[in-house]
Amino acid sequence: MSVVEKLLQGSIDIHIHHAPDSRVERKSDALQVAIEAKEAGMRAIVLKSHEYSTVPVAYTVSQMVPGIVIAGSICLNLECGGLNAHALEAFARMGAKIAWMPTFSSDSHMKARGLAEDGITILDKEGKLLPVVNDILDIIKSYRMVLATGHLSITESFQLVEEAAQRGLPRIVLTHPLWMKVKTFTLDEQRRMAEKGVVIEHCFSHTLPLMDGLDPMEIIEAARLVGVEHCILSTDLGQAFNPTPAQGMRTAIETMLELGLAESEIEFMVKTNPAKLLDLD
Repeated sequence: MSVVEKLLQGSIDIHIHHAPDSRVERKSDALQVAIEAKEAGMRAIVLKSHEYSTVPVAYTVSQMVPGIVIAGSICLNLECGGLNAHALEAFARMGAKIAWMPTFSSDSHMKARGLAEDGITILDKEGKLLPVVNDILDIIKSYRMVLATGHLSITESFQLVEEAAQRGLPRIVLTHPLWMKVKTFTLDEQRRMAEKGVVIEHCFSHTLPLMDGLDPMEIIEAARLVGVEHCILSTDLGQAFNPTPAQGMRTAIETMLELGLAESEIEFMVKTNPAKLLDLD
């Protein structure tokens, strides 16, 4: 078995997109994604949709593809009612593992894309967190979910993380901080996040030519600055024009190896840290 295949065995991808999708053409449906991940020897995947909670989909596919953990999630976008604590708690009870703050519906995302209408912000006019955000954080903590920052602005992300840390949330993820099209966190900002106990999620999709074309060395430099023990590597794949998520994870591991990341460092990012986030250990 090659080093790449050995690292792929037991790997975990917390950020996978699938069909159906109302905005983006997807390469595979959830069943196809799960089958391919299992065949690749992966340990777990998390299904993500910007428009609906994937918990029921994950539950059903899990019955059809045993031998791999398939988890669901929810994004607090307009399609789910926005900052909707009632929807969040309902899907938390059903087993949602990750709660993403607004992504495509966030004001930060919409402004970056040049859209005229206002999106969702977690701050009031005085720049303080909205009361409902505290309710959302309490639900996430109560159900031992992962809080992911989604596509919030840098300012919003830091205020969210500060409050979440004060409330004792043990699982916080900074979502793709090197996404040039919406927001890019500096190395110092990533380090400050890690010091607060935040796990930094690097998505391999951003390195692909039809996405951002990010130099993958930037991921390695960022991971080494904050420490690989504070980072994970996911794919954020599922787009029709890109490789499948399982193919992408294999390529991500191979790329990181070729650029000098050690096997032990990659283990942290694709196995150890995501397993802790999902309570698999």
